[in-house]
Formats: sequence, C-alpha cells, structure tokens
Amino acid sequence: MKSVRVILSPEAADAYHNFMSKASDSKQEEVILNALLQKVELLKENVHYGQPIAKKLIPAEYKTKYGITNLFRVELPYFWRMLYTLTAGSSGIEIIVLVLDITDHKKYDKKFGYK
Repeated sequence: MKSVRVILSPEAADAYHNFMSKASDSKQEEVILNALLQKVELLKENVHYGQPIAKKLIPAEYKTKYGITNLFRVELPYFWRMLYTLTAGSSGIEIIVLVLDITDHKKYDKKFGYK
C-alpha cells in the first residue's frame, strides 16, 4: 500500500494557522479546526474520502496555478469546505494529498460561480 502525505498550499496553510490562533478564543474556530484535523486523518486512510468535483467545474485558477486534473471537496462544520487534489509523489511510492483551500461557503460559491 502506498503511503499518503498531506501537504497544505500557502492559502490552506494561512487558513489553518488562522484557525489555530483563534481556536482557544472561539468555539466556532475550534470546532472547524478539530473537524479539519479529523478529515486529514480520514484522508490518510482513504484518499477518495471527499466528493469528486466534475473536471469541467474545476476553477481555472487551480488548473493554472497548480496544474491539477482532479479536485475533491470535503464539507466542514459551519458550511466551510476543504478542497484538495491528488498527485503521485516523486518517488512513485506515495500519494500526495494537496489541500488547495479551506474556505467558507460564500467564497466557495464565488470561486465556483454559484449564486
């Protein structure tokens, strides 16, 4: 079985650090952070845990910036979303789960062109 490594993009890392810094003062941020950590562990067990997003719906920004061909969504509490893609590691014996974004529902809708 291939090993799985989870990497955060700069945008996802910013969101993660924001939750880390606010979790002790805000119950909502703490709940989202705990769910995020739980989902990362689930992804290590099953990289296809998230819901796949149709290729035609993948935002151009992700295709351009990261050259992705697949995208998955994981729902978090308070209508937050975690978006990730899968790639093979350089050694070929691991799977990289690249978390592209951790975003609220409003930004998610805007990114995907929903109204």
